[in-house]
Amino acid sequence: MKSPLARLSPGDRALLWRHLRTPVLTFLALLGLLGVIVALGATQPFAQAWIVELAVVALMVALILLVSMEVRREPPLIRLFSGIGFFWVCIMIGMTLTDYLAR
Repeated sequence: MKSPLARLSPGDRALLWRHLRTPVLTFLALLGLLGVIVALGATQPFAQAWIVELAVVALMVALILLVSMEVRREPPLIRLFSGIGFFWVCIMIGMTLTDYLAR
């Protein structure tokens, strides 16, 4: 029994890859950046590694906003609310970390 991808014509495969290229490359980039964060957290190569981790997290958020959520193609009001939403999530995570670290 053939797999469903084996039954596709070369033109259909090219069309499928054209539609899936951006999500797959974004996923691989996010996975690689996660690996960088884990490696920095596990090895602690220098005292200020958290600054690099924070920069990598900011890059991951930018990738999600710009590529996965496709905010670049949205009207300005939706861009504004996307930014406000991520800012609010940062506030909530910061409050949670403040409570956790203060105990």
